[in-house]
Amino acid sequence: MAETEVNWCPALGTVLANDEIVNGVSERGGHPVIRKKMTQWSMRISAYAERLLQGLETIDWSESIKESQRNWIGKSVGASVKFQVSGSKFQVEVFTTRPDTIFGVTFMTLAPEHDLVSQITTPEQKATVEAYVEATAKRSERERMADVKTISGVFTGAYAEHPFTKEPIPIWIGDYVLAGYGTGAVMAVPCGDERDFAFANFFKGTQGMPEIKNIFNQDISEATFAEKGGFELVNSDFLNGLDYKEGTKKAIEALEQIGHGKGKTNYRLRDAVFSRQRYWGEPFPVYYVNGLPQMIDAKYLPIILPEVEKYLPTEDGQPPLGNATHWAWDSEQCAVVSNQMIDDKTVFPLELNTMPGWAGSSWYWMRYMDAHNENEFAGQEALNYWENVDLYIGGSEHATGHLLYSRFWNKFLKDRGFITPEEPFKKLINQGMILGMSAIVYRLVVSSVSGGRNEFGQDTVGDNIYGKPIYVSSKYYKEFIKYKIVSTESNFGIRFGRGTDVIINNEKNEVLTELSTSLFEKTSSNTTGITIYEDSFDIIDINDLRVDVNIVNSSDEIDLEKLRNWIPEFKDAEFILENGKYIVGREVEKMSKRWYNVVNPDDICNQYGADTLRLYEMFLGPLEQAKPWNTAGITGVSGFLKKLWRLYFDDNGLIVTNDEPTAEMYKSLHKTIKKVTEDIENFSFNTSVSQFMICVNELAQLKCNHRKILEPLAILVSPYAPHIAEELWSQLGHEGSISTVAFPVFEEKYLIESEKEYPVSFNGKMRFTIKLPLDLTVAQIEEIVMVDERTQAQLQGRTPNKVIIVPGKIINLVG
Repeated sequence: MAETEVNWCPALGTVLANDEIVNGVSERGGHPVIRKKMTQWSMRISAYAERLLQGLETIDWSESIKESQRNWIGKSVGASVKFQVSGSKFQVEVFTTRPDTIFGVTFMTLAPEHDLVSQITTPEQKATVEAYVEATAKRSERERMADVKTISGVFTGAYAEHPFTKEPIPIWIGDYVLAGYGTGAVMAVPCGDERDFAFANFFKGTQGMPEIKNIFNQDISEATFAEKGGFELVNSDFLNGLDYKEGTKKAIEALEQIGHGKGKTNYRLRDAVFSRQRYWGEPFPVYYVNGLPQMIDAKYLPIILPEVEKYLPTEDGQPPLGNATHWAWDSEQCAVVSNQMIDDKTVFPLELNTMPGWAGSSWYWMRYMDAHNENEFAGQEALNYWENVDLYIGGSEHATGHLLYSRFWNKFLKDRGFITPEEPFKKLINQGMILGMSAIVYRLVVSSVSGGRNEFGQDTVGDNIYGKPIYVSSKYYKEFIKYKIVSTESNFGIRFGRGTDVIINNEKNEVLTELSTSLFEKTSSNTTGITIYEDSFDIIDINDLRVDVNIVNSSDEIDLEKLRNWIPEFKDAEFILENGKYIVGREVEKMSKRWYNVVNPDDICNQYGADTLRLYEMFLGPLEQAKPWNTAGITGVSGFLKKLWRLYFDDNGLIVTNDEPTAEMYKSLHKTIKKVTEDIENFSFNTSVSQFMICVNELAQLKCNHRKILEPLAILVSPYAPHIAEELWSQLGHEGSISTVAFPVFEEKYLIESEKEYPVSFNGKMRFTIKLPLDLTVAQIEEIVMVDERTQAQLQGRTPNKVIIVPGKIINLVG
């Protein structure tokens, strides 16, 4: 339990993880998020940093996921260096991977959240520093890390002493330094670091920013020199003439001798915050005696969340459990009791925070091993039998979250003696995301900043001059795009994007008239369009809004009645149609409730059946690739299953016979066995579905209703469409599940060709084909071809000059 820098969302009253923040606001609700220090429970994942790195070499994961974790763990070898703050008792400790550049330190930079900032800032700089710290708190760490273009910082007014030269080094704060990485402070060496170089040049000539010190025998007038080779150190006292390797070694030795530093390995990985200020989640089994946490013995667990009137934070900012009236621990009865009984002698307050989602997601597969065990998370026999997960299929978006936490959790449980494997997942495949086809409507807002008149002669200022929402069909939005491309008028500007403007300069009447006419046509009843007068507006805004894809048909036409009833926004809206229809725009993006493009699988199952949904998902494309969902494509898969069924049944019932299949039937079946077996091993499920479709078409053409073919086919299909396969197996007269039957084995003999259909050509032009055994000699083939009546008809009594035969390939008669 420690004071930790967290992402705090005041509106939601809770700490957020980095992946719950988008562009500085909460993903849910879009509320501002600030950085602040809070006392939090944390998991000591940092203690496992090196083992987490080494373990990556033992598992079959994609290199991209491994690299993401390596970068997140961020191992760095270097030195810890202490700088004394001039005229004070404080020291600034930094970690650097380049101790050889110690004589190139030009200034120091602290993270705005660094504990020393408030203590070393001079009175003259206090107001400026505090304003900067407050502004920086509104930016997430991820945003600050990603923003390499913005340069900002403030001089604290304080100086540090160089450990060797004792020269004064100005101390700045800047948001490119993060409190949680290293020590939250850097010794800035502009001659050897790009960000330090940019920072120094940006503030060049201002108070507290001296000239850049160059310690390399290289030119840095235009850019920094960040290489670890190809130089000799200069202006570096006892390090002069040394390279990176020797300079680093000697610098560390010298720092250790004077007590200002030592060699150190550092990791970017920080302890993971494990507290959440919300109701849902596992409660901590913790109560407080004189403010100190005490653990509730495991034999009294679980602690069940209490009933609360509301799930919001309390008025004084406590988590939702602060609203509970029955949330205290009686240490004598060992039970949760009413808060009114708290006496801080035998009854104490319980922890108000709850655990995050990864409290469960970090170990759940172990519970699968022994799900009905009521005494422990899994029995030793089950754990020893199952060990770790053979294959994990999951998204790459969890690389530095769940996939890292679960590895850490697994190692901890191993250390405690509960399990034996070091790693939780042997093999990992990142499946592609299912993308949604969003539906977009285009809202047109015509407004006047200087005043204008609407169709009814009413004056308007800065608002929609028609007093109601106007939505233009997709065609008209494309017209705007066209004008954006073709307009060459310097005073006619169109800018596009969500919420941006289309600006019309009223002096360009010809452009204005042309644009207005192409978009709106006035009719006598004024029901199909709206007139725009030339002086009635200054600005046109176009906003693209996502709408529910379930009220849009396969032709991209939206059901306007359902749209009007969907949300109040559309109830009284005006719709500018094309050919009497409102056609939406389309965009492929992440399937999300946020974009209203989620397809409910229950609806698909109700309409087409679960097997159709299952097959279609596999048929969309390779497992690893992102795939756009298109409901219209489901009908093809549904049709395939109906064709499959018709191999076994007609209108009068089961038509399967015990007749011996033909060679072609066996060939089609065993091609499919071979392909599906290989595809399952390679996780190429989409190509298996394609092969099923080919096989069913071939067997239908061969009029195959033979048991020796159709029973193995049902087994082959069963992993892909289990429900229809179970039904077929039962109808074929079998008891028990098809899933317990041995999988069909490929036999190569059925694919060996005994005949070849030769193309027969005359002077290079193919005239007919002839099927011949493959074991015939060239002379035998020529004899058969020459007596064929079709050959005689082509030759008309002539004798060919040459007969070219390539066994198994071609027959060509020349001359």
